[in-house]
Amino acid sequence: MFNEKAYSLGANRSVIRELFEYGRKRTAEVGPENVFDFSLGNPSIPAPPQVEAAIREALATMPSLALHGYTTAAGDVAARQAIADDLNARFGTDITPGELFLGCGAAPELVAVLSALAVPGGEVLAVAPYFPEYKPFAESAGLTFRAVPPDVPGFQIRLSELEKMLNVHTQAVMIDSPNNPSGTVYSRETLQALSEILTRKSVEFGHPIYLISDEPYRELVYDGVEVPFVPCIYRDTIVCYSYSKSLSLPGERIGYVYVPRAAADSAQIYAAVLGAARAAGHVCAPSLMQQVIARCASVRPDLEAYDVNRRALYDGLTAMGYEAAKPEGAFYLFVKVPTENEEEFFDRARALDLLLVPGAGFGCPGYFRICYCVSYDTILHSLPRFRTLIEGC
Repeated sequence: MFNEKAYSLGANRSVIRELFEYGRKRTAEVGPENVFDFSLGNPSIPAPPQVEAAIREALATMPSLALHGYTTAAGDVAARQAIADDLNARFGTDITPGELFLGCGAAPELVAVLSALAVPGGEVLAVAPYFPEYKPFAESAGLTFRAVPPDVPGFQIRLSELEKMLNVHTQAVMIDSPNNPSGTVYSRETLQALSEILTRKSVEFGHPIYLISDEPYRELVYDGVEVPFVPCIYRDTIVCYSYSKSLSLPGERIGYVYVPRAAADSAQIYAAVLGAARAAGHVCAPSLMQQVIARCASVRPDLEAYDVNRRALYDGLTAMGYEAAKPEGAFYLFVKVPTENEEEFFDRARALDLLLVPGAGFGCPGYFRICYCVSYDTILHSLPRFRTLIEGC
């Protein structure tokens, strides 16, 4: 006997992971120079030099137990203080370590937050396009998942549609800005309008509607675009953050949850997040990485390589006739499929060894995602194949 739902999730992996595995197979068959794998958001720039220096310093100066032993369940106080200091300096907040929980990356953090908010009959809304794992995260927590239709072609938020979908069962709304997969950054005006809607509806329904702000790409922005700090706009915001992208550490599984003390029932929500993480076995994030974050919380990435790729890909594809919103952040380009027959389009792309992620999994059919966190040569050498692809439409 086994759990049928768990089996389904394990037997039917995400299309992103399937494409990535297919790309590895094709690379072995025809060589890496002939496969253009744009499937997985795996940072291609190295971690900042301060990270390596912090690891070396910790290894050289700290006792083994401090490096590799358990920390408190919520995380090392020095690391949480460093994060609070950085956020306070940047956003004019007064965050304390007691409002932060160090997690094993954004995925288990989101699961913990959703589980903390799960009540019988509860629902969560996600603004499309959204990260595909939001749905299994929410449903595994016991919440009903509903998607707000995408605001094409600009990919802000369809606020009127979102407001219609809110009801007494809505526990939370999930947003991701800079957005995966569109690269869009939600403007301050959009977030302020969203805050007004959620505030009004919370009063109407007699309970808070939390805003879960998933922020792994907060530091990855271009052209001076502002990424507003959402808790400064909406009181009942819970932030989930990961250093996977900003410090190029996806395999190290380190990030944090921020539950502002000003949020409704903040003490109970914080305790519920810890309890949900405990139930899932995700307390005590990697100790060495906590020491790294204590030293590197204020370090920012060098985005020049991503920006060069962004411009080359966006300019190259739009010149061919592809349509896409110019990404303001993250390292994704979300492109409109230039034909009505999506299945044939993706089959032809795969035949050209262009591995593109269909938008349907992000709640936005008719589009595809390209991860441009690859080498510049990969971008340049892929452009002739993109031309062949659109010329066949």
